[in-house]
Amino acid sequence: MKTLRIILAVCLGIWSIALNAQEKYSVSQLGDEVRPALLVIDIQNDFLPHMSEEDRKTAMDTINQAIAVFHARGLPVIRIYHHDAERGPHPGSEGFEFPKSVEFALIDPKVIKQYEDGFAKTCLDSLLRKFGVNLVFLCGLSATGCVLGTYFGALDHDYLAVMIGDGLISPKTEHTAMIREICRTVGLKTVRNMVNRKR
Repeated sequence: MKTLRIILAVCLGIWSIALNAQEKYSVSQLGDEVRPALLVIDIQNDFLPHMSEEDRKTAMDTINQAIAVFHARGLPVIRIYHHDAERGPHPGSEGFEFPKSVEFALIDPKVIKQYEDGFAKTCLDSLLRKFGVNLVFLCGLSATGCVLGTYFGALDHDYLAVMIGDGLISPKTEHTAMIREICRTVGLKTVRNMVNRKR
């Protein structure tokens, strides 16, 4: 298992360096045309108990703060849910839902996925295009699974992708820390500054 983590870290590190070197993924390339959306990924009742308690304590508050920032600016907040036809969680069940403490608005769009990448065989890309989005902020779980898969999916679809560092959750805190090191992450203060840029 330790060897697998090392291989994963090396591969992702190389991939991340290669992507960061490409100008089309630079925040400065957006100029004043920053059109962001917030993607909140898989913080479902069935999954949360299996995540690091330390991550959960920090991340759930950060996620609510990020949602409030986007709502205040009238920017898109998109809820992404995972569903496996065999293992669940199944839509309509309590395990499928996000905790009631998460402060979504009823109008926040919902995307249901079956793969780690939220863009794979879903309407996420067309939804973001409809909103005119060019920058996505990601938070939720697992940092090493579906958040990471959707991060690279966003880059593959020519969006700038940034994770909210304190809004990430994994089964082990050290895994979350690894993702913060190898992927583009920002804090809430930076999120506020970026979404408040002239558009």
